[in-house]
Amino acid sequence: MLSKKTKYAFHALTYLAENQDKGAVLIQEIAASKRISHKFLENILLELKKAGILGSKKGKGGGYYLIKKPEEITMAKVIRLLNGPIAWLPCVSLNFYEKCGDCPDEATCNMHLIMCQVRDHTLSIVENKTLADLIGRK
Repeated sequence: MLSKKTKYAFHALTYLAENQDKGAVLIQEIAASKRISHKFLENILLELKKAGILGSKKGKGGGYYLIKKPEEITMAKVIRLLNGPIAWLPCVSLNFYEKCGDCPDEATCNMHLIMCQVRDHTLSIVENKTLADLIGRK
């Protein structure tokens, strides 16, 4: 399940993508438009900035802006950044792998095998869907 933080990140990113022609957008504008707590949104935008998705400008005309094209920002990247693993079990995660303590052998574990399929199907979608898809530009 996507966390509120991740959903709000997608809301903010779509707002920035739809308003790219404005340049930098103030947090207050995004928060008011998308009904997100200013403080919560501020933390989300800082994480997106640290990840190289957003840039920011201080002073007059300041705010946040996309530094990547909407077509370059995959849903998988945002989900992993703010929500964590896409896999449902740690033993099938590609980026956050951990061995399950109650599983004697991953190679013969049917739960592991099925969850690998779930992960692969989910990834086939979120790795190929971008911010451009979310704003209907693709």
